[in-house]
Amino acid sequence: MKVAVIGTGYVGLVTGVVLADLGNDVICVDNNVEKVAKLRAGIPPIYEPGIEEILKRTLSDGFLTISDSIAFAVEASEVIFIAVGTPSADDGTPDLTAVRGVATAIGKSIADLARRGTDLHKVIVNKSTVPVGSGELVEQIVLNQGVDPSLFDVVSNPEFLREGSAIRDTMQPDRILIGAKRREAAVKLVDLYATLERPILITDLNSAELIKYASNSFLAMKISFINAISRICEECGANVSDVAKGMGADARIGSQFLQAGLGWGGSCFPKDVTGLIKTAEQFGYDFSLIKEVVAINDDQTLHFMRRLEAKIGGFKGRRIGLMGLAFKPNTDDIRDAKSLIMIEQILAGGGVICAFDPIASEHVKVLYPDIEYTHSVYDVSKDADAIVLVTEWNEFRQLDLKRLAEPMKTKILFDGRRAYTRANAERAGFEYFTIGG
Repeated sequence: MKVAVIGTGYVGLVTGVVLADLGNDVICVDNNVEKVAKLRAGIPPIYEPGIEEILKRTLSDGFLTISDSIAFAVEASEVIFIAVGTPSADDGTPDLTAVRGVATAIGKSIADLARRGTDLHKVIVNKSTVPVGSGELVEQIVLNQGVDPSLFDVVSNPEFLREGSAIRDTMQPDRILIGAKRREAAVKLVDLYATLERPILITDLNSAELIKYASNSFLAMKISFINAISRICEECGANVSDVAKGMGADARIGSQFLQAGLGWGGSCFPKDVTGLIKTAEQFGYDFSLIKEVVAINDDQTLHFMRRLEAKIGGFKGRRIGLMGLAFKPNTDDIRDAKSLIMIEQILAGGGVICAFDPIASEHVKVLYPDIEYTHSVYDVSKDADAIVLVTEWNEFRQLDLKRLAEPMKTKILFDGRRAYTRANAERAGFEYFTIGG
């Protein structure tokens, strides 16, 4: 099938290279000239395990083309994915500026093709995470360009990929969701995804758009719930891992997203949870439950830092080592990363920071150039008053804790991800603190 993907961020690029790897003729489009040049050279602009290999392979095989022209992509394609960013505006509502701009350009291209006598039907797919009603918005924008309604359909096809495992999630999704007004448009997407042999759910447009927000908000709620339970565990002496294991053994609850930690972050959960709250307000419902989920999450890292500050007698003049800066392992993404909250807290208190991350240090360095960044995780503990595990990279789980502890001024370890056991940490000489026990 001939496919265009407009936008080459996490969602767009992963979608494009995977569809090309499945044998479709794919054109990935971006308006950033520098990014286009790198992609043509086989250099992905994001860190994602496996993506460079697939990018180079599909370019070499001729199934993937990189372009900066929406008009070129629209003319050559049957299915056109919109996969541009929808960041939160200042008031928390999704900013659809990029979606509107792309929809306008697509509409103008279809209208131009019709004037030239080319009237191949196009299926326009909202892949970006968008609020309820966005499908209708895109449809109206295209109609406003003078396009006959018989020449296109708008379909919602939300993504459910996770950074760090985006390729696998795209190749082996739990479900493929398609929201459409007309059966024929939905069938086009069914045919496109048929080779994946995964469950497909077909709904109306509004339901598909709401499912994405509802799904991520429910997962965020599970994380906030177990983090709230962790606070009780800290006071009563219970172990939150045992509590989570006991809860997760119930098939009605399940064990996923019941790992107590510093809270959720990244590019999806904060934006999508806020988007659901704003969508509810738009339709006259005060979603107080989800607002409390956000409040619990916002306080989780701050509570952890208050414990650290109290233990070392304040941050002033103290040297703190941070292990990990990305919001999660296997990504260089620092959007809403808990490390940034910690850095602000420590610096505001007059502390000194030494940090290491396998991938994300360069991004944090742009924001905090005066922090000391090391080339080895073991170097963060040198002369430190305390060290903090922020991101649970696999290589951090395998550390020689005794070696990590040896050069410290005071051997205090705050484990924000429950990656270590108390017995192992104390055997290495650490005074060990973690979340929920």
